[in-house]
Amino acid sequence: MIHMNKIFLSVVIPAFNEAYNLRTGVLDSVYDYLTRQKYSWEIIFVDDGSTDNTAKIAEEFAQLRKNFFVLKEPHRGKAGTVIAGVLKSKGEIILFTDTDQATPIDQITKVLPKFENDYNVVIGSRRGREGAPLIRKVMAWGFSFLILMILRLPFKDTQCGFKAFSKDAAKEIFSRLKIFDSKNKSVGASVTAGFDLEILYVARKLGYKIAEVPVDWHHKEGTKVDPIKDSIEGFRGLLMVRLNALQGKYGV
Repeated sequence: MIHMNKIFLSVVIPAFNEAYNLRTGVLDSVYDYLTRQKYSWEIIFVDDGSTDNTAKIAEEFAQLRKNFFVLKEPHRGKAGTVIAGVLKSKGEIILFTDTDQATPIDQITKVLPKFENDYNVVIGSRRGREGAPLIRKVMAWGFSFLILMILRLPFKDTQCGFKAFSKDAAKEIFSRLKIFDSKNKSVGASVTAGFDLEILYVARKLGYKIAEVPVDWHHKEGTKVDPIKDSIEGFRGLLMVRLNALQGKYGV
């Protein structure tokens, strides 16, 4: 058991072959920011079976710092990796955020106040998608339209990798996922685009109060997002969520 005291914020960072980003100091930026906060926190860095030095770099980072833990998982894609980290988290609020910090950790200041107003889930919404290629913007707009039509999810940006949950909501939502669960396997650097849709669909069906807040976001070179592949996978996930819902598999 690694936790004894009550933790306010858990930050889950999923990573697959992120050695390059780690060498640019992204972990330092997250860690240094949190050390300046008055609340208690932990960072759970979840390695998704990386084939480069990601796990080694993270473990070396953890050896010299408190409240930073490395969880080494088999390769399952972002969904399985995030779920593993969330289920290990002890925080009253649990945030997952991308390793490259396209949305910087300091954007948490826009998220936390919503929990004081009785929201259970708070999701980041990328403003303008600064620096993103045009094809990514166009496909994102089209995907948002399909999400509204098929799943009735009224959010501007379901795919931002900056989402926070109250502890109780996180445990309940993530335990009910069917398509993207802790047993999923993946090939390559899959971001499992439908994962966020299943989270938000289940959260709404469970009656959780969801807030969407604008956050800063900057396109990062070397991103693992493949606009075509991930759009196809996202559409497939969208249809699978709808099918599961029609079959009553979510139990809500």
